[in-house]
Amino acid sequence: MKQRIQRHLERKSIEELIVGTQSDHGHGLMRVLGPMQLTMLGVGVIIGAGIFVLTGQVAAQYAGPAIIISFVISAIACAFSGLCYAEFASLIPVSGSAYTYAYATLGRIFAWIIGWDLILEYLFGASSVAVGWSGYVTSFLRDFGIMIPSCLANAPFAHDPRLGWYATGAVINLPAMLVIFLFMFLLMIGIRESATFNNAIVIIKVTVILLFIGFGMAFIKMDNLTPFIPDNAGHFGEFGWSGILRGAGVIFFAYIGFDVVSTAAQEVKNPQRDMPIGILGSLTIVTILYIAVAFVLTGLVSYTKLGVPDPIAVGINAAGDQLFWLRPIIKIGAIAGLSSVVLLLLYGQSRIFFTMARDGMLPPTFTTVHPRLRTPYVTTMVTGAAAMIFSGLFPIGILGEMVSIGTLLAFVIVCISVMVLRYTRPKLHRPFKTPLMPIIPILGALISLVQMIALPKDTWLRLLIWMFVGFIIYLIYGERHARKKPTKPKDGPLIS
Repeated sequence: MKQRIQRHLERKSIEELIVGTQSDHGHGLMRVLGPMQLTMLGVGVIIGAGIFVLTGQVAAQYAGPAIIISFVISAIACAFSGLCYAEFASLIPVSGSAYTYAYATLGRIFAWIIGWDLILEYLFGASSVAVGWSGYVTSFLRDFGIMIPSCLANAPFAHDPRLGWYATGAVINLPAMLVIFLFMFLLMIGIRESATFNNAIVIIKVTVILLFIGFGMAFIKMDNLTPFIPDNAGHFGEFGWSGILRGAGVIFFAYIGFDVVSTAAQEVKNPQRDMPIGILGSLTIVTILYIAVAFVLTGLVSYTKLGVPDPIAVGINAAGDQLFWLRPIIKIGAIAGLSSVVLLLLYGQSRIFFTMARDGMLPPTFTTVHPRLRTPYVTTMVTGAAAMIFSGLFPIGILGEMVSIGTLLAFVIVCISVMVLRYTRPKLHRPFKTPLMPIIPILGALISLVQMIALPKDTWLRLLIWMFVGFIIYLIYGERHARKKPTKPKDGPLIS
């Protein structure tokens, strides 16, 4: 029993992880990404439905114009985890993200837990965003008289906390499945092509956001911004400072996605330098855009009118006919924003599968790299097919809650892992160091844990079921086939 426990806690040395990526002899992933592409990747995956939908919801229900403060608080909280990711990404430039970090610091069993959790995050994330993409595209086409039957654009199953699961009468969400198939094919072609496509989409949606900010600024009415902090309605979380704090908790999820940047480490030209730039740079850019949008939106129209699915469109309408031309462009921006998120979550999912298979945790078939395209096409097809099934059959609410709890669990483990490695191997050369150790990692872990506790009980139950299935797979396959015990790590500079 003691030996078995020791096997579960075996760690991979950082040197072994890095050497493993350097010993592919032309059969590994292609290193083609630079700091600009990484930053665009981060911006692409973070900016999605949050800025086009969540901003109005939080202003209307919790914070009013003070949603600007909520964004600042949430950005600081998210930065705690981002700094920990940046240290690991520069120190261990391997495509496994939090899975690899846990393997190097906490041991095999924790690596499996976080790896299986990341599969949950990216798989359900891509599926949920694809469902949102389907809704925006259906609405956009309807404006031009192109009608997609509702039975082919909605999930056949829905869930109500009181009633449970029930049939909706729909057959399948076909647009959601098609967009996943499209991006699955693009990822199989190559990372360079996928990054170029993502860059184009990011430019489109950032341009749309800047148009809204630039033109909307001239129509701001200061009366809409007063009172800046509405009086509390008598209950915790309904305006006042408690509403700002609750709004920050909700807004936190609008920042989720920067961790996908860390899955690209094995395809980056200079990961030690570029990974922190990509992670922290994308968080900074997105925070500035979120705050600017929130200021213009709550200045254009009273926050009481923003509790709608398309708050930015409501803001444009409030400006009158002079900005009506911008409304279809905003929808295009939303569609573009969601498109890049689907692409990048599928990308992150396939790289997690690839890395776990390299370690023997999953069948070796998942390590297959196309001889010409140099992409892990088997993992891309398998994960894409699974995402197509989930997006076609299940509602966005259930999928979104699973993404949230999976992401926050990853944040908790990464923040803990960075502290463990600081104390167990203090002399390692770290190209980037998380400042104020251990205060920032502790705050990052605590904030993420509090967010997890606030999620519904049913979401926790689904997480436990998912993890139970994962443990069965680990005991049947992963434990027996995981790579042999790594060599004992030694302090000192890493192999370059």
